[in-house]
Amino acid sequence: MGNTYQYPKATRWLFYSICAYFIMNGAQLWETAIMVPAWTVAPPSSFIFFQKPYGLDFKMFWIIIHGVHELVLITALIFNWRIKRRRKLMLPVLVAHLAVRVWTLTYFAPRIMEFQQLPYSDTLDVYLQEKAAQWRNLNYVRVAIFFALNLLLISGLKIKEENNG
Repeated sequence: MGNTYQYPKATRWLFYSICAYFIMNGAQLWETAIMVPAWTVAPPSSFIFFQKPYGLDFKMFWIIIHGVHELVLITALIFNWRIKRRRKLMLPVLVAHLAVRVWTLTYFAPRIMEFQQLPYSDTLDVYLQEKAAQWRNLNYVRVAIFFALNLLLISGLKIKEENNG
């Protein structure tokens, strides 16, 4: 074990942050590829996924995963603060991430909660279908942004820790 290289804390925390982001990205990809197309296809009948008592509600999952990820990302930024080039990369990533989270909380969360409250019906409502399609299409953009932000963080692993400033 004497030949094992121990990465500095700043690099380890950046790596942890990237891993947490990938876990979140994976869940986003799963939901976007599997669940979203199913419930947006023919509302309100396709909203059956949300109906009680067995309806799907990922709210607590997303609250927890985003909370954990953001704590790890902020901790990584704190450990990497003295490394100027990493700080210059990570700070805009955090700001952009938080901007997308604000978009999530002001658009995506309220819309999906609205959809979840609608009663089941066997009919197709064209207006609801358009609203659901808009949600789905904007969600593609949102998920792509989250993936891009994580890919930017990966480039930070190439920045040496001696790069202080």
